Amino acid sequence: MMLRRPRRNRKNEVIRSQARETNVGTEHLIYPLFVVDGQNHRSEVKSLPGQFRLSLDHLLKEVEECMNLGIQCFDLFPAVDESLKDKMATYSYAKENFYLRYIQEVKKRFPEAVIMTDVAMDPYSSDGHDGVVKDGEIINDATLDVLGKMSVAQAEAGADIIGPSDMMDGRVEFIRNELDEAGFSNVSIMSYTAKYASAYYGPFRDALDSAPKFGDKKTYQMDPANKREALLEAELDYMEGADYMMVKPALCYLDVIHSLKEAYPIPIAAYNVSGEYAMLKAAAQNGWLDYDRAMPEMLLSIRRAGADVILTYFAKEFAQMQKG
Repeated sequence: MMLRRPRRNRKNEVIRSQARETNVGTEHLIYPLFVVDGQNHRSEVKSLPGQFRLSLDHLLKEVEECMNLGIQCFDLFPAVDESLKDKMATYSYAKENFYLRYIQEVKKRFPEAVIMTDVAMDPYSSDGHDGVVKDGEIINDATLDVLGKMSVAQAEAGADIIGPSDMMDGRVEFIRNELDEAGFSNVSIMSYTAKYASAYYGPFRDALDSAPKFGDKKTYQMDPANKREALLEAELDYMEGADYMMVKPALCYLDVIHSLKEAYPIPIAAYNVSGEYAMLKAAAQNGWLDYDRAMPEMLLSIRRAGADVILTYFAKEFAQMQKG
């Protein structure tokens, strides 16, 4: 006779829901949005079906729609015209930067919205790299000054969470000090702690036209083969004052998400990146996967691994699905 029968806790939906260990809600999601300068601009990113480059008027409409669906947090990424880029990414903190103006306008219209920003040189750099380039090498410490100026400018514009995605050594502490000295001690830092040199970023770079002009990013983004190194990066970011720590990408690095969740008492984020979104969209469009089942399962797996927060392009569709 079997005394322990696990199937008894699966016999109907009510009992399954009582035994369910993990859930995903809109409160766990951050919606990345691409923004461009101009008016009445809404162009779809071909490699990211359903995702658009938005001018301010369309951005405000999108934020309003999403907030009505329960999404409260947005991560804005700027697509910057080539004419505004230079080797030191000076447009990133220029007062005329449209990205900073968009942050101000969103916060003015929707003060309850939480706005996360991207801190890295690549959207503004004529070299397309996340750091200062000299003689073909990415110069770590010279980059920190640019990142600090960028972070303070974004905080002045109203950003709630600063997201350094550059993977330079020491940048969390440098940014924290710059923010505190400028009077922004309440602005949070979500560090891209374990950002891997992944093949899954292609559609994102299409959206922003931010691919490096030479070489690759392997001297600063992490080797996909390494897990213990992620714990080293996490320890440094934690000691330097990060408020959240992020793993990017998510699906191929669920073990890393789990390791950070087990080791640190602060929220762990995961970026469900553009390539992960695009491959599921393509499979669904070809009839190979049931999108309405596979998409929530993907998000659930990231939560189950330990992510408290998920940045995902699926956020709006997931929220619509939850609303029924």
